[in-house]
Amino acid sequence: MARPARMTDVAKTAGVSTMTVSRVLNANPNVKDETRERVFAAIKRLRYHRNELARSLRDKRTRQIGILVPNLFDPFFANCAHAVGVVAKQHNYSVNIAISNEDPDDEFEEANRMLHRKVEGVVVIPATPVRGSSQLLLPEFSNLPIVTLDRPVEGSHYDSVVVQNWSGGQMGTRHLIALGHKRIAFIGLVGNLYTMRMRQQGYREAMTSARLKPDMQTVTDAPETSVSMLRKLMAAKRPPTALFCANNLTTRHVLHAMQTLMMHPPESIALVGFDDFETADLLRPGITVVRQPVESLGRIAAEALFARLGEGKHGPPKHIILPVELVVRGSCGARLPQLRHLPKPVSSS
Repeated sequence: MARPARMTDVAKTAGVSTMTVSRVLNANPNVKDETRERVFAAIKRLRYHRNELARSLRDKRTRQIGILVPNLFDPFFANCAHAVGVVAKQHNYSVNIAISNEDPDDEFEEANRMLHRKVEGVVVIPATPVRGSSQLLLPEFSNLPIVTLDRPVEGSHYDSVVVQNWSGGQMGTRHLIALGHKRIAFIGLVGNLYTMRMRQQGYREAMTSARLKPDMQTVTDAPETSVSMLRKLMAAKRPPTALFCANNLTTRHVLHAMQTLMMHPPESIALVGFDDFETADLLRPGITVVRQPVESLGRIAAEALFARLGEGKHGPPKHIILPVELVVRGSCGARLPQLRHLPKPVSSS
């Protein structure tokens, strides 16, 4: 079996020095175009691939970042991870993706593995601590650049990228109130997730400001809990006339529950969800949502991480808040579709 081509082979074939080959591979602008073309022709002819492991040992850089998310079956998390990966590729970095299953212990183990693999930084959608503070604050991660996405790590010095969760909760609720609804139930996930808390607070503020009684309901990520919750709600003496679902998972599970109970929005009950999803506009009626900029979340978090890997390594933490928007479709009962925008991203240090 023939050995793989080496840089010296490329240099010999192109009639240049190994230093010139290295300069071409590193996009040095001081190489003549004709020389660069000869080197690339030799690389193609010899099917040369540079030894990235040797390069990382020499440069003391692995050119890898980590992406740590709760799961990949939720389209929101998967799309965020994809957006981070696109930016990493633009920087000629590869990615290590791991999942925490919303478990702080799993999150710690996966972050530790990434640390031992010498990743240069991590973008993480953090799990909610069961007790105390996040394990991502432990000393072993003190020198690892970390950017939190979607949820901050309380008490940390990490950069964070989130959306206007509180304003979005308020926005979706006020829209239903403007349509004449007075009994609006908020459907959230069990647990103490930052996004759930903020969206619920926005909902509660909108309800109390309108002198309406908040009605908070919680479900698990098991679809059957949405069926039992909805059945109980509709059997009440004064059932809600509208639902505000806190994320795309609860929205999708509530839609399945409605189908099981032979309910059809908006005739049976009006529906607004927080976070858009792929089939929301294909359903009949389409689902009214408070949309968050998923691609921008992942992209901006990745750019913040690469800024930390560059000249901004020692700057103060940045907290970036991205706007959400109300996308009106048929499930809320509104007659005319419309799009409402909130202000541009807010960044504070």
